Amino acid sequence: MSSKKHSRKREDASRPSIELLDTGVPGLNEILGGGLPTDSFTLIAGGPGSGKTTLAMQLLFANATPERPGLFITLLGETSLKMLRYQQLFGFFDSGRVGTDVHFLNLSEEALSGDLENVLTRMIEQVDRLRPRIVVVDSFRALTRIRRSDSPVGQFEGFMHKLVLHLTTWEATSILIGEYLDQELENPVFTVSDGIFWLSQETHRNSVVRRIQIMKARGVASMPGLHTMRMTAAGVQVFPRTPERPEDLTPRKTDRLSTGVAGLDEMMGGGIP
Repeated sequence: MSSKKHSRKREDASRPSIELLDTGVPGLNEILGGGLPTDSFTLIAGGPGSGKTTLAMQLLFANATPERPGLFITLLGETSLKMLRYQQLFGFFDSGRVGTDVHFLNLSEEALSGDLENVLTRMIEQVDRLRPRIVVVDSFRALTRIRRSDSPVGQFEGFMHKLVLHLTTWEATSILIGEYLDQELENPVFTVSDGIFWLSQETHRNSVVRRIQIMKARGVASMPGLHTMRMTAAGVQVFPRTPERPEDLTPRKTDRLSTGVAGLDEMMGGGIP
């Protein structure tokens, strides 16, 4: 499938255009203002079970091609086999494309050793070999908890900046997955990211409601607020929140009948519609 089918450009003759990727997630393009900017660095954050991995996987399959494949890198999350066992149940997952359009790399052993330079080296090797269009790293948050006794101060920050620099050089659209809490928004990764998708779950009576918020989106006019998100057999689906439109609140002109009661017509805006 041609990559051109997955990309868009924001139409504005007076300004430089930004190529946008079709996310492949119903409703997500709409709240992003058209799609995901190419070569951007997006963080998908939220609590456990909020749908982060599934959303990233759906984006990956929607944009991977044999010429510009997708690369999913697993660090300290679940193993690739366990992840694929459940992700293959979704409609967007095509096992026939694994190994050609979509590639998986497990760096759990390297990450557990605490040698972030080795982790970065392995990433660079795979990206140089595959030249992917989109790269997903799961779970990026876990690396902050790995620190050897002889690790220099600021090692993770240095690793993060090197990774972002390399991703920019590779001209790859990158997605980092991490479990973060609201009070962790001062983390450096939030500053350097081009986009932040915040996924959450909340209990409403006897059911659980999933929501997504675009907290940051450089290059696109995203729709503010919380939007309902649902996970079905097909994958993730987003239901954009309908914004208030003042023009829709303006009463339409219509014929009115007089009530015949003095003063009542005026109170009713001219009479009975």
